[in-house]
Amino acid sequence: MPPETDPDPRKIIHIDMDAFYASVEQRDDPSLRGRPIAVGGSRERGVVAAASYEARAYGVRSAMPSVTARRRCPDIVFVKPRFEVYRAVSEEIRAIFAAHTAIIEPVALDEAYLDVTENLQGLPSATAVARAIRAEILERTGLVASAGVSYNKFLAKVASDHRKPDALFVIPPAMGPAFVETLAIGRFHGVGPVTEARMRALGIETGRDLRERSLEELTAHFGSAAPYYHAVARGMDARPVRAHRVRKSIGAETTFGDDTADRSVLAERLQPMIDRVWQASVAKGVRGRTVTLKLKLSDFALMTRARSLAEPVGDRAGLERLALALLDEALPLRRSARLIGLSLSGLSSNNLGDPVQLGLGI
Repeated sequence: MPPETDPDPRKIIHIDMDAFYASVEQRDDPSLRGRPIAVGGSRERGVVAAASYEARAYGVRSAMPSVTARRRCPDIVFVKPRFEVYRAVSEEIRAIFAAHTAIIEPVALDEAYLDVTENLQGLPSATAVARAIRAEILERTGLVASAGVSYNKFLAKVASDHRKPDALFVIPPAMGPAFVETLAIGRFHGVGPVTEARMRALGIETGRDLRERSLEELTAHFGSAAPYYHAVARGMDARPVRAHRVRKSIGAETTFGDDTADRSVLAERLQPMIDRVWQASVAKGVRGRTVTLKLKLSDFALMTRARSLAEPVGDRAGLERLALALLDEALPLRRSARLIGLSLSGLSSNNLGDPVQLGLGI
């Protein structure tokens, strides 16, 4: 059935953080703001893992050799990646998603699809959900996300990239097929550089050109990928958003009404987090070997401290001892904290010690 006549189209959002790694580094280090930076590599060797928009203006891209990046942008600053921080920020962003839908398909630390055909907040439209999520991400992390809203995954992905950075773009069902017709073939998600070159050699430059080719012709040239190209050229994509429901940790956090760097206050505010994590552990019949403390400072910088044990934490008192020890490791703070969190990972069943997979309570 053509998407424009589908009586009950899905509502899909694609969220893509803008220059995620580089933006985290610029957020946490004010001296990097407004400057061209590359995360990863060095001035002499290695490759760029991510580039700020200031660096992209010079043609610097991810996976580019560092020497090429420096040649294109002599003033570029190379920053060592901090993947533990990026993962912590990603988990915080996914918690925002979970407040709106249980159907979340993470693609990477900085990217995810959400099916909000039914949203948990009762907002009137997928666009309203996307707008709320972008605002919450900015408020809680200080980072900017772009969002695409449409009736399938392909068009939601295209939409999120259409006007980046800091964009919200919507492709409704009535607009989808016509929008795809004008799309350059290189902007089709799933068409990489090699396939793009092959398509251009066949005279396929746009979505309109692709739509004019029969499934049989596409199959002759592109094999098993042909049905996908044939469908998306018509604005169609039947792939569902596949929720990842494996829980790998139990966590709790709280944002303060007033920032503080005082150890006694932080220790007091940590107690309810210890209670919540331990109670969840008991309720689910699991124990964990790794305790992680998270602190978000007043400038939104994240600090994490973790400790792994040979055996799972045995009781609430043991969890408290570890949590307070991690807090002491983090002190003194260079700025006051606005959030504290605690998580337990490396989960195993309480009785047998076997690894378990838990459904996310979202």
